[in-house]
Amino acid sequence: MPPITLWFLQASRSIRIAWLLEELGLDYEIRFADRMPNMKAPNDFKASSGNPLGKFPSLKDGDITVYESGAITEIKVLQWLHAAEATFLLHALAITYVRWNIPSSAAEQGVLEQMEAGLAVNVQKDLDWLETELSGEGGKYLCGERVTAADTMMVFSIDFIFATELGVGGREWPNIMRWLKACKETDSYKRAVEKSGYSLTAKRPEV
Repeated sequence: MPPITLWFLQASRSIRIAWLLEELGLDYEIRFADRMPNMKAPNDFKASSGNPLGKFPSLKDGDITVYESGAITEIKVLQWLHAAEATFLLHALAITYVRWNIPSSAAEQGVLEQMEAGLAVNVQKDLDWLETELSGEGGKYLCGERVTAADTMMVFSIDFIFATELGVGGREWPNIMRWLKACKETDSYKRAVEKSGYSLTAKRPEV
């Protein structure tokens, strides 16, 4: 049994850590969980991970268990590592929560559309920032010519935003699309997807 165990919840940020482990060439075991119909994680699987918060991903290396994506990947790329969660997903998830919780009557009256338009401003500003950062001579990836934890953290956030059309409003960011494509074409990302069966849908596909 590999010394590293990754508790992997489908349709979640867990892909970040699987990809990073592949990029680092580390041996690890994945313990999978599919989301329940209401998109929640199964309670019994939460308990088995040893995470008192019941959150994913969780990673166990020997006697040490680490819970947060940022803590697991904490190296020198702090700006993007934390922006992935505290800026990009923060603004995008505001739209997700509105979609999930707004009464159907309000949605029918156009309230949802108005709220999304207001919240989309922050999402688009975030994407403009990333687009500008990727337009320079810094390299193929966020911090140079090699994938770092900055990329493994950011790809899920950006992929989630575009896949679920959270505030993008039909706009295009070509530099972001090139970077996203380059990341997904790395052998390490492909291995992480193949090993985990990762998908942004609720169920793990057959692999």
